[in-house]
Amino acid sequence: MAWTCRYLAEAIAERETLLVAKEKAALINADAKLEALGPRLPYPHSSAVAGADRLRELRPRGGRSPWRALYRQMGDEFVVAAIAPEAEVDPPGFTTACRRAEARLAKLEQEK
Repeated sequence: MAWTCRYLAEAIAERETLLVAKEKAALINADAKLEALGPRLPYPHSSAVAGADRLRELRPRGGRSPWRALYRQMGDEFVVAAIAPEAEVDPPGFTTACRRAEARLAKLEQEK
């Protein structure tokens, strides 16, 4: 099965604003892994976000990146809704990004 990783416009803007070139490259590599393996992408490359509604975090460089892409599977695509700091590095920032991602995904689901 072919998988697609799609970024919402807001997540693209966050990626461009927050990430330096090295981290953008790591995230692009993580996106490619997600597209290749889909929901079989194992930990530490992907992980469920505790306490969030069907939200997962894409963990560039096997979790060694200070940034995460927050996404949800919607059919045969993965929709990245926000870029977040790693939870242990910036807990409030991670929580805020999770709420943004959930709100954006809820809006997208309502529009379908």
